[in-house]
Amino acid sequence: MEKKIEAVVFDMDGVLFDTERLFLDMYKEVAQEKGMPYKERAVMGCIGRNIQDTEMLFKEEYGEDFPFAEYHALCGERARQRIEAHGLPMKQGVCELLTYLKKEGWRIALASSTSRHGVLGHLNRAHIIDFFEVIIGGDMVERGKPEPDIYLRACEELGTEPSYTLAIEDSPNGIRSAFAAGLMPVMVPDLIAPSPEIKKLLYARCETLLDVREMLAKKKNLFL
Repeated sequence: MEKKIEAVVFDMDGVLFDTERLFLDMYKEVAQEKGMPYKERAVMGCIGRNIQDTEMLFKEEYGEDFPFAEYHALCGERARQRIEAHGLPMKQGVCELLTYLKKEGWRIALASSTSRHGVLGHLNRAHIIDFFEVIIGGDMVERGKPEPDIYLRACEELGTEPSYTLAIEDSPNGIRSAFAAGLMPVMVPDLIAPSPEIKKLLYARCETLLDVREMLAKKKNLFL
């Protein structure tokens, strides 16, 4: 029988906003300008990770003397300029799903590897911040994804049991984090398709957030 879902916790980049692709473009652009080799393993491997783990991964690939802070700051500034010029790219179905969850009485949280300051900026810009009861940034936990800390804290602050909570994620690191915390991971793939290992961890896979809404609407009467 289906478990009763009490809450839904969202990742942000790649789930609510099409920002993973934006940063990928900026990394490529800056690498080319600086005459650096573009190492896809470093860039793709950091998806879903916090800033500390991203720096560690880049230095593993480029060497300990790699000027990560300068590189990352330049990429971030380029991304900010792109957003200022063209708007924050929102993923399909964000408002529809959030509105549905609110109407049905589900509690909503966000658990992003991005800093809380960055998260609040994006949510305010998109005018969706009021949907979220709890907002946890990557700088608010000791260990980032794929460790379970951020999802455990989100559930703790919501006052809900992880086993009755959905996690909406796009990345393997995020799925691993949610599963390790005991949540029910729903993957909406963005840049990385689920591997056989990741597929085994999923409660469900949906192509868009509209599909998540449809799935929940169909299952609503089955929940205990």
